[in-house]
Amino acid sequence: MIVLGIDPGTASTGFGIVGDAGSRLCAFDHGVIETDARGRLERRLTTIHARVLELIDAHTPDAVAIEELFFGANARTAFAVGQARGVVLLAVGQRGLPPRSYTPQAVKAAVCGHGAANKDQVARMVAQLLGLSEPPAPDHAADALAVAICHLNRAPLARAMSASERRGVRA
Repeated sequence: MIVLGIDPGTASTGFGIVGDAGSRLCAFDHGVIETDARGRLERRLTTIHARVLELIDAHTPDAVAIEELFFGANARTAFAVGQARGVVLLAVGQRGLPPRSYTPQAVKAAVCGHGAANKDQVARMVAQLLGLSEPPAPDHAADALAVAICHLNRAPLARAMSASERRGVRA
């Protein structure tokens, strides 16, 4: 299974492509989609949308995992991140892929074992889990890889639950 992980943002949208090969995880690609902070919002969103479509077409992921919004004190930032998340979901829908959303706490718990890990801990664990020689940079790319890892860690359980639901078995 190959998963495209996304850490949305209007200035920097992190992406990470992670696959599982049996019991091992491997990173195929990661980075950041950067937009001009002085640019018009609609152009920035267009850039994010186009680049996500390119990533999907180049890597043909089986699923896309997106970090959910974190509502902090700055509502303006939350709205901007929501708009970036929206164009990512649009691209995913246009390619017919199943999107999955994970809270920042769920991602941190899946990668580090607890939902209160800091960015440095997440980056170091991502490097260890993917066999990278150093933590991925920048933070948004490391976070996107972590989102993909989170989905891959949950995928076997989700497949099992889906299969039991199709058979009419209830947990």
